[in-house]
Amino acid sequence: MKNTIFTGAATAIITPMNADKSVDYESYGKLIDWQIEQGIDAIVAAGTTGEGSTLNDAEHKEVIKFTVDRVNGRVPVIAGTGSNDIAYSIELTKYACEVGADAMLIVTPYYNKATQAGLIESFTAIADVSTKPIILYNVPSRTGCNITPETCAKLCKHPNIVAIKEASGNISQVAEIAALTNGELDIYSGNDDQIVPVLSLGGKGVISVLSNLLPKETSKICHDYLDGNVADATAKQLEYLQLINSLFCEVNPIPVKAAMANMGMCENTLRLPLTPMEKAHEENMVSLMKKAGIEIK
Repeated sequence: MKNTIFTGAATAIITPMNADKSVDYESYGKLIDWQIEQGIDAIVAAGTTGEGSTLNDAEHKEVIKFTVDRVNGRVPVIAGTGSNDIAYSIELTKYACEVGADAMLIVTPYYNKATQAGLIESFTAIADVSTKPIILYNVPSRTGCNITPETCAKLCKHPNIVAIKEASGNISQVAEIAALTNGELDIYSGNDDQIVPVLSLGGKGVISVLSNLLPKETSKICHDYLDGNVADATAKQLEYLQLINSLFCEVNPIPVKAAMANMGMCENTLRLPLTPMEKAHEENMVSLMKKAGIEIK
């Protein structure tokens, strides 16, 4: 049996930026510390929510290294090292291993996409060079490429491929992955509105956007469920549903960046092609944040 990277909630953490669009490491460090103080179970750096696709090579590597150094072993650090250029993903993965990331999150190739055979060869090539475990990342709504359950069953035979972040939104597919991989592939929900459903199919937790705002509460949903307190976990899942929906009413991470700015955690600065949240959407989201007990500054 492979070792589990984390159980509970991992925050797909934002990358704060200054007004000139450079990375705001001062705010980022404070945000990492706050997440850990609040009891988050792991941190994902330079993923989709961290705007990894708009970071240049030097920035991407520095964000990963900064995260590892700032966390300093307090929780696992999972580095987003996926790309549609597999050679570059291999390079990033080697680097993240060298600087001490605990695991890699590898998204399916986007735009050029791949056949299932191409996915198997690509993930295998990355896993072969990694000295740390790998989480597959399936988010076909963004990449146009789906990892089928049958492909998961083949990939989980690799000793370094230990988990999948399943963000297809297809619960039937999640169930089939669980059935075909037979405990050899940990499953994490990639959708905050499906934490409890995925846990009910044997999932280990969530890689979350919501936990940027509510790290303690998101982790508690997972641990309550896994500890047998299903009613409370389900109640919280439903309580936060409208807030979760507001965090995805525009493309991620536009809303969560606005939410964190309203909490005084960072500037509301994004890089093109991302643009600031529409005012009406932001006003609705902020009202839901207040309803959830989040302090607005």
